[in-house]
Amino acid sequence: MKIHYLQHVSFEGIGIIYDWATFHKHELSSTKFYENGFALPKTDDFDILLVMGGSMSVYEEEKFDWLKTEKQFIKKAIDAQKIVIGICLGSQLIAEVLGAKVYPNQYKEIGWMPVECTEFAKKESIFSFLPTTFQVFHWHGDTFDLPTNASHLFFSEGCQNQGFIYQNRVLGLQFHLESTPNLLNSMIEEGKSELQPAKYVQNEQEIQEKKEFCLETNKIMKQILDKLIQTNF
Repeated sequence: MKIHYLQHVSFEGIGIIYDWATFHKHELSSTKFYENGFALPKTDDFDILLVMGGSMSVYEEEKFDWLKTEKQFIKKAIDAQKIVIGICLGSQLIAEVLGAKVYPNQYKEIGWMPVECTEFAKKESIFSFLPTTFQVFHWHGDTFDLPTNASHLFFSEGCQNQGFIYQNRVLGLQFHLESTPNLLNSMIEEGKSELQPAKYVQNEQEIQEKKEFCLETNKIMKQILDKLIQTNF
């Protein structure tokens, strides 16, 4: 498979997805919007599009002028029947492209907290292997409404819409299944100013103490990727 990923900030790469892609001998290419002279491929040049996280918001087009170009590109990929996977900011970009509203959530969620599967997710073959409730790593302040014709997958105490799937090939996840311990360290280092006491915000020590959860969430990320490919190819 040919996989192209969109990266918004230097400290949020694809994490365990790199290991998974390398193991399966998939081809990887990238567009890094934080670099000058970024380029986007033709939709014929990839099978899977990954849209990664970032510290910006989808509605900050005046501050980040490449956001409009990126949204148009994501729409082209969806229209071309590609597998499209969005993580955190990536899920919010996909939601907006599909016509849903993106806006600040009532609460920020930062740290290791559980999400719960919807009844749909429990029965859908791509996700039915998951436990009803499982721990994931969060780092987001925005949320989205569920796009029309998308199926709701996950929710948490602090955020109702944690994930969706559209046409069985376009997946949005608010949380970070891809995060390795090294990736977590980078995110913490860059985002320490956000770790202020709040209902759903953990401090650095709490986050670091639970890094062993990466083993399970990374395994889940790999299984979801495998099942998306099996379903669509």
